Formats: sequence, C-alpha cells, structure tokens
Amino acid sequence: MTDTNPTAQLPTDPDTDAGQTKTGEPRPVHLRWTSLVAVFAGGSVGTGTREALTLAFPASGGIPWTIFAVNLCGAFLLGVLLDALARRGPDRGRRRLLRLLVGTGFMGGFTTYSAFAVDTAGLLGAGEATAGIGYGLGTLLCGGLATWAGIVIATLAHRHRKGAAS
Repeated sequence: MTDTNPTAQLPTDPDTDAGQTKTGEPRPVHLRWTSLVAVFAGGSVGTGTREALTLAFPASGGIPWTIFAVNLCGAFLLGVLLDALARRGPDRGRRRLLRLLVGTGFMGGFTTYSAFAVDTAGLLGAGEATAGIGYGLGTLLCGGLATWAGIVIATLAHRHRKGAAS
C-alpha cells in the first residue's frame, strides 16, 4: 500500500531540530551562536565582494550589468552548492556550517534582490521602460536558468565521481 499523503516524501526542514541550552530548554539552529557567526561572517564577505565588484565595474549605458552578473553567478553557485551538499548526507555538522557560511551567508550577501529592485525601478522611473522590463524579466528568467544549470552540473559531477569510484 502506498502513502497517499503528498508531503510524506518531502524532507523536513533541517533548521527545525533543536539543541539543548544549559537549562535544558530547546534552542533552534537559527539561534545558535555558531550559526549566527557563520551567517554574519559569510554575509560580510559576500556583501563586501559585491560592493567591490560594483565599484570596479559601474553601470554601463544605464544598465547595472555587474548586479545582473552577480545575481546570475550567485544563483548558479547556490544551485551547485545546495545540490552537492544534499547529496553528501544529512544537513548536520560541517555540511550545515558550510551551507550557513557559504549559502546563506556569503551568497546571501553577494546576491542582491534589493539592488535589483531599485535598479529596475530606476530604469522604469527614468523612462527606460524597455530596459527596465528587460532587465527585470531577464534577471528573473536567467537567474532561474542559472540555478537549474548549477543543479544539473552538480548532478553530473556527482554521477561522474560515482562512476569513477566504481
């Protein structure tokens, strides 16, 4: 007999497990100091990296190409990272720390939805409707494709490693 519950196959959120405080109270992962430090450190470096790139390569022709490239690169790398980590086992210990440091922290600071939104609104507000709509839709569509490509590449690399080990 098969399970008719459609969510039965879904994994549980790895951040819902709770550790114990000194008083025995449960402490969720997102409130542990190691998790907070990892996200803070990664986010600081990611944000600094993005800012350095935007200063080195300012908008050209009114289009913020650097933010576009940063968001696509970040989407691709998140796809690679999360697929690779998921294939290596449960989200615990070093894998969780790596996900928080690099995925949530660095990539969260490196990529920027707010600058994307402000840049799109700026183009539209400046009367550049075609550029604004193209930039907005292009970023969303290309970002989705970049994430998909990252997952595909991580999957192929996993199969290659698995085949080479046989």
